[in-house]
Amino acid sequence: MKALKCELCGSNDVVKQDGLFVCQHCGTKYSVEEAKKMMVEGTVDVKGTVKVDTSDELKNLYEIARRAKDSDNSENAAKYYDMILVKDPSSWEANFYVVYYKAMSCTIGQISSAGSSVTNCLSSVIDIVESNVAEDEKENVLKEIQARCSIIAHVLSSAAESTYLDTDIEYRTDYIDDFSDRVLSATFICYTFGDVLEEKYQGKYGTMSAESWKDGIEVFQTYTRQLPSLTDVSGIQKLIDERGEMIKKYDPSYVTPSISSISSETPSISNTSSSGCYVATAVYGSYNCPEVWTLRRFRDNTLDTTWYGRAFIQTYYAISPTLVKWFGDTSWFKKLWRRPLDKMVAKLKSNGVEDTPYHDKY
Repeated sequence: MKALKCELCGSNDVVKQDGLFVCQHCGTKYSVEEAKKMMVEGTVDVKGTVKVDTSDELKNLYEIARRAKDSDNSENAAKYYDMILVKDPSSWEANFYVVYYKAMSCTIGQISSAGSSVTNCLSSVIDIVESNVAEDEKENVLKEIQARCSIIAHVLSSAAESTYLDTDIEYRTDYIDDFSDRVLSATFICYTFGDVLEEKYQGKYGTMSAESWKDGIEVFQTYTRQLPSLTDVSGIQKLIDERGEMIKKYDPSYVTPSISSISSETPSISNTSSSGCYVATAVYGSYNCPEVWTLRRFRDNTLDTTWYGRAFIQTYYAISPTLVKWFGDTSWFKKLWRRPLDKMVAKLKSNGVEDTPYHDKY
């Protein structure tokens, strides 16, 4: 007889409970008859057509994948979405998140290829959304993809900028091309999402396209901010202006940034902190509550004291207003951020950061 092994996740921790055999790792349940078949040695010849019902298996996989996504566990999320993709190739969720979480786990040297992989999957993912998602759910699905594109683009560009700044200033010129390629790869994630929406829906989701293009310009400023003395300033400004005109089609009040107005210095938190802790405020419901007081103290007294902390703050304030504007009232957004924020607050409090009323440093 073979040892009883879960066919879904491969765990040997299968225990009999209430007349069923239950995998303690993923929760898959097997009847007594199914368990016996799994333990029989050898193979069984089957003739004719057999229809295998994998709906329960897929349901369990989705639950595990989403649990990993909600807890920000990139490795497990990528693993289980990959398993879903094999069984359900028409899933937009699996097609997108397999690529997304692999990109999230990339090394510095893989930033350019990671960004390109996300960009290259967008057209096919949106095709799947169009074909397989109910009409009344499409907009929310597209908003979720847009939010993730914004996050991964800012994460990749910030990592590229931090690496560039961490290089001795004497040798930075040797790494300009690498820095440029990485930021452009991140930029085109946002540009492409907006372009694909515009092409496929002919303006139906124009406001969403415009927000994504704005994100792209913000990401690209990572490059122009660090290299103010570009040899082709006019050419690059022309590209930014072209995107600006596309944005103004849906947001006439938008002001296209100029390279000359972008400081070569990393913006100080003093220019941003007064705007509020957007995500935390949305999750906890108030800017003045114990959890947000703790996070604001950590921002002002710890993050703002190091260059990489200030880089994180800069990224946060670049993407969070848009995220909260679009998704702050949705349950999935609050669920996505609540657990990691709770863990962070608990850890900060255990390290002595107070949760009493606080006035911002700047």
